[in-house]
Amino acid sequence: MIKDIIQTSAAPAAVGPYSQAVAVQGSKTVYLSGQIGLSPTTGDLVSDNFEAQARQCFANMEAVITEAGGTLENIAKLTLYLTDLSKFATVNAIMADVIPQPFPARSTLGVASLPKGAQVEVEAILVL
Repeated sequence: MIKDIIQTSAAPAAVGPYSQAVAVQGSKTVYLSGQIGLSPTTGDLVSDNFEAQARQCFANMEAVITEAGGTLENIAKLTLYLTDLSKFATVNAIMADVIPQPFPARSTLGVASLPKGAQVEVEAILVL
């Protein structure tokens, strides 16, 4: 298996031992690593506000998708991680605003914590 590593400065650099996204040659599937609400320029969370973090997560994800040669319409599966499941309706509204229909498959998980104190993380699988 030959992996093409996708990296863009339009989204924050990896915070650990992972790539922003990986495409497998001979395949049209791209696996995006999780994105949290970090500013691509500072590497810090954009805000303590949940909505601002969630919107930045989707912006970061879109930057990586663009670098991979896709669009938001290419998302087949999203996974959302929330540190507070009471924010589920808020992230649903943001997702409905950002992601075009028909919506991709999705899972949402409640987690105890996320890197850098983030409140939300999103990861995606694309089919190009």
